[in-house]
Amino acid sequence: MFHWTIIVALPLLVCAGCGSLSRTLMNSPWRARWQQPEAVIRSLSIQPGDQVADLGAGGGYFTFRLAEVVGPTGKVYAVDVDKGSLDYIARRAKELGYTNVETILAKYDDPLLPAGGVDLIFTCDTYHHLEDRTDYFDSAARYLRPGGRIAIIDLNGNSWFAKLFGHWTPKDTIRSEMGAAGYQLNSDFDFLSRQNFQVFVLNRRGGQSRTSTFETR
Repeated sequence: MFHWTIIVALPLLVCAGCGSLSRTLMNSPWRARWQQPEAVIRSLSIQPGDQVADLGAGGGYFTFRLAEVVGPTGKVYAVDVDKGSLDYIARRAKELGYTNVETILAKYDDPLLPAGGVDLIFTCDTYHHLEDRTDYFDSAARYLRPGGRIAIIDLNGNSWFAKLFGHWTPKDTIRSEMGAAGYQLNSDFDFLSRQNFQVFVLNRRGGQSRTSTFETR
């Protein structure tokens, strides 16, 4: 009975943004069984010194794994619209001695990344929460360095949780929306049973936004 209570409560807690308990559940060791974080990181071929944005960082599940890979000469920007999550990540970074992690309190329509840009925007199970996704990533192109990439992992609808709460995005929808935003598919990984995992690169000269959404607001 307890086992199923936890399973049913988890999506409700996550959706409600239930503070420390939600972050604890999202960072639970059981997640590694299906998330395969080491394989995800390895697939991205991140280099020491890279600048990476963890968009929708939540409880920092991938933040510190990314920080390990970029090393002391790199930087990981933990980006979220929830200040509580960012405070948690900042506290954990200090406790664990990560000096290459910086938190960014984003707007819902702007990740507010540094002007110098990043090599990779990484997002896991956040894509389906974004509104106006084509415009969002069209404008986010200004934050990518030359050759920069966007890695999108999102639930694929294979689990009852995703179907029940609508927290998923079909692979073809992601690809279509990113294409409309000016990107082309670079990699499509199929080793995650519950999620789509695609990597995109800019498909327009100079990485300039079609709409320059952020500049005009």
